[in-house]
Amino acid sequence: MPITGFISKNLNTRLFIISSKLVNYSFCSSCWVSNIPAQNLSQIDDETCSDIESPINNDIFNSSKKMGSYQLGDSTFYSLIDTYANSGDFKSLERVFDRMKCECRVFREKDFILVFKAYGKAFLHEKAIDLFNRMDDEFNCKPTIRSFNSILNVIVQVGQFEKALNFYESVVECWNMMPNVLTFNLVIKALCKLGKVDNAIELFREMPVQQCVPDGFTYNTLMDGLCKNGRIEEAILLLDEMHIEGCSPTPMTFNVLINGLCKKGNMSRAAKLVDNMLLKGCMPNEVTYNTLIHGLCSVGKLDKALSLLNHMVSNKCLPNGVTFGTLVNGLVKQGRAVDGAALLISIEERGFRANEYVYSSLLSGLFKEGRAEEAMRFWKDMIGKGFCPNVILYSVLVDGLCRVQRPNDAKEILSEMIHLGLTPNAFTYSSLIKGFFKSGNSQEAILTWKEMEASNCFLNVVCYSVLINGLCEEGKLKEAMAVWRKMLGRGLKPDVVAYSSLINGFCKAGLVEQGLRVFNEMFFQGVDSQPDVVTYNILFTGLCNGNRLSRAIDLLNGMLDHGCDPDLYTCDIFLRILREKMDPPQDGKEFLDELILRLCKWQRGLGASNILQFMLQKFLPPEASTWREVLQLCCKQRKIVAALEKCWSDLFH
Repeated sequence: MPITGFISKNLNTRLFIISSKLVNYSFCSSCWVSNIPAQNLSQIDDETCSDIESPINNDIFNSSKKMGSYQLGDSTFYSLIDTYANSGDFKSLERVFDRMKCECRVFREKDFILVFKAYGKAFLHEKAIDLFNRMDDEFNCKPTIRSFNSILNVIVQVGQFEKALNFYESVVECWNMMPNVLTFNLVIKALCKLGKVDNAIELFREMPVQQCVPDGFTYNTLMDGLCKNGRIEEAILLLDEMHIEGCSPTPMTFNVLINGLCKKGNMSRAAKLVDNMLLKGCMPNEVTYNTLIHGLCSVGKLDKALSLLNHMVSNKCLPNGVTFGTLVNGLVKQGRAVDGAALLISIEERGFRANEYVYSSLLSGLFKEGRAEEAMRFWKDMIGKGFCPNVILYSVLVDGLCRVQRPNDAKEILSEMIHLGLTPNAFTYSSLIKGFFKSGNSQEAILTWKEMEASNCFLNVVCYSVLINGLCEEGKLKEAMAVWRKMLGRGLKPDVVAYSSLINGFCKAGLVEQGLRVFNEMFFQGVDSQPDVVTYNILFTGLCNGNRLSRAIDLLNGMLDHGCDPDLYTCDIFLRILREKMDPPQDGKEFLDELILRLCKWQRGLGASNILQFMLQKFLPPEASTWREVLQLCCKQRKIVAALEKCWSDLFH
């Protein structure tokens, strides 16, 4: 490897390392002997180590003055270590270390730390640990807490948290190393990442005993771990403790707590925490505002989020791509894609450039709202502004066109995409296959599948699920079973969608028993294969169409026992069968009332309130006792009392 223009400083002498070539070399056994007199080190040449071919000119190592324990040319070695570590050239690093050993050079701890960091960047933490263990015996450089922390940080940064804890325990125990604040911070971070928050708190309480005072990073890490485990109250108590201990919170401290509250949907308390932040003289930054805006969008308070954007600008805190992306995405999720498009135009006029994720969210939202023409105009405007669509955007366009029953147009977009050198992914092809099936063109869907296979596109479970579902909807159960066997033959594990699609095929063909056998198989598979309400509804429909109401009710009981709540479609299936198949016909009110009470008994308020809503839509007034159970489960007593008092006040005043 050529080395050009590399400058090294040694005391007052500037050494210019001129171009030379690194070649493979090895050392003779005499090079590893450590008893060479220091005064003869400068005389080591090709005769002393005949197998060495130096990576750079030997004269450079001998051209500087000797001072203290350092030898001629030491600074050149250290500069080489710095250069090779920064470039990740580990082979050259090994050669430099080998030559330093051969010449009995002094190894410094900070040079090892440079190499540790380089190994960390390259995700070679095992090599870093190995080098740490060899420091003392092989290189005569005793590691201190600095080396220990450097290795610990490398292991944590690459996400090997369990290994970091094992390394910490082994070094503290065997090397008698006294941890400092940084050590504790890294170990607490590893424990929190593993979800072992109680262990992290225990270690945090031990810090003063070890003469270590927790700093802001300690508190922030522990608060973040508590918030991610849903223990926000404990995290907020730590903020008070932080004040008592004289450790000043930073914006990051408040941001951690605000983020935890926003994820819980507790926006009022998050706002109060911002007020507390201001009282402490800690100014909100863009992360604070972005967190609050994201939280408001998550709970559907878009108008407040937009108002907060204006407040952010007035406080001279510039919004960024995350801010606008969150707002646009929030508008799209609320079915306000047109407002999202208007906001995007507004921010682009101010010089902000949206990324592909914002564009894809907006484009997808317009199609989902049935605004295909506006979506296509948006696409053309985007291209006209010089934005080059990537695979994600093209895939969203293909999916959108298929949603509005335009699969032929979508196929033209696919051809355009390939012509531009972009490779369609599994999502692109799956959307097109689904589109052709929905439009009744199963032949074109199968041709697209074959085209996907020929393109060597990675075929995942989703692709097979789409094909199986399409074939089953077309009544081609035999072909669907062939695809199912092919999927299993490739070692792919069916998910709940694939299973539900196959069960649907059996039920449509009147083979409900075979569908039930496949259904029972799902319980022995992984979490992704467990039946959901869609699976149950398919079987309810099949059983009820076959006049097997008692078996359907047994299955409903099993569904409730497995923690799966019925939805509105479930209620509609049973309501229809009770009215059409029972003699005498029943309106279903008693059946649904009992279902609500069972859900209330198991504290499943969402499912109970959904069925209550369904009853009201069908003009089936629930019993007074049913109303009471749902209200007590879903509403806080204080709010119920306040609402009743307000009603009385409005009536009589």
